[in-house]
Amino acid sequence: KKSEASGVMAKADIKPKSIYHAKKWSDDVENLYRFQQAGYRDEVEYKQVKQVDMVECWPETGFVKKLQRRDNTFYYYNKQRECEDNEVHKVKVYVY
Repeated sequence: KKSEASGVMAKADIKPKSIYHAKKWSDDVENLYRFQQAGYRDEVEYKQVKQVDMVECWPETGFVKKLQRRDNTFYYYNKQRECEDNEVHKVKVYVY
């Protein structure tokens, strides 16, 4: 029987299988943009690093509201879209 800790460690080390760049804006791309601005791949990596279960989101739009960077400073985001059309192609989409 595996210990609880080893089970958590296995779950904590999820690596993406592939990656591509976003072609057009969507709600998911918007949130990925916010995670990547704060220095994370995506929500999966953020939750692993920060050991949190929930990410604070705007109830109206579902977009990420606040993220803590690795240096513990916070990024705060607006309710509205922040990822402009000319930024969309820079967003990396990870496939697990």
